[in-house]
Amino acid sequence: MRFTIYQESRLGGRKNNEDRLAHSYSRDALLAVLADGMGGHYYGEVAAQIAVQFLIDAFQQEARPTVEDPFLFMQRTIYAAHQAILTYSINHNLADSPRTTIVACLVQDNIAYWTHAGDSRLYLIRRGKIVSHTRDHSLVQHLMDAGKITPEQAEVHPDRNRIYSCLGGPQLPELDFSHKTPLQADDLLILCSDGIWSALPNDDILAQSLQAEELLEAAPRFMDRVESIGGPHGDNISMLAVRWGDNYTDDSDAGSDSDSSISTHDMNETDITTHMEIFTNTNVQREDLSNDEIERAIEEIRAAIDKYSFRK
Repeated sequence: MRFTIYQESRLGGRKNNEDRLAHSYSRDALLAVLADGMGGHYYGEVAAQIAVQFLIDAFQQEARPTVEDPFLFMQRTIYAAHQAILTYSINHNLADSPRTTIVACLVQDNIAYWTHAGDSRLYLIRRGKIVSHTRDHSLVQHLMDAGKITPEQAEVHPDRNRIYSCLGGPQLPELDFSHKTPLQADDLLILCSDGIWSALPNDDILAQSLQAEELLEAAPRFMDRVESIGGPHGDNISMLAVRWGDNYTDDSDAGSDSDSSISTHDMNETDITTHMEIFTNTNVQREDLSNDEIERAIEEIRAAIDKYSFRK
């Protein structure tokens, strides 16, 4: 595999960052995952951390060097993460269970597989055009699909942030799955939280901002732009962008970004590389949590993951 990847999460105008994101890759498979802890639900960042760590941990166990069934892998792992979040809530007698959205994408054999719950999104951009994207599990999306409101009305709708599928809620999360999607050289896969897409007048700005230039230069400038639009009251903004370097029909047809691309050609079958921000007191600024409480939360998250993970 050959690809260029960029991931970053920023506070925006918030005091606490409830977004989490990570990627992990073996010689022949890449997993990218992003979760947005839901504001208003206690410990949203804990739910997001459990969700992301759960998928990454499972990938590290099972990608040898590919995952046997990508869709089944994502489904059962996300459902197990959902259960772990509920158990965390029960064990802590929380008044309201922590909740999080999630979007995840697994690429192997030059084919992308993705799924999501909530309003964190994935976009597939090809030659500067959005050729596929997830559809939010939200009230506003439902109203648009029914023809009851226009996209312009959706942007200012009072319930635009109400979603009906998430991890940690009373119901099993509703997951939508993509088709098996062959990738072409220079395709862009963008995973982002609603802090990104809700700040833009239209999705085309995202495609145009990231397609034309070297990804590792264009992406930070795009994040700066979104952060500026959000201003002092903006949401957390998080994005994970992958520019694919291979072609499904011809592996020799390499894409751009050659100087910054990652090649897995020399990795062993059992090698795994992971980039994930660990839950620490440096990325949680809640005034109601002491350092000792944060450390205990870290250990409890790890215990929840160990309890529900599918170890071979």
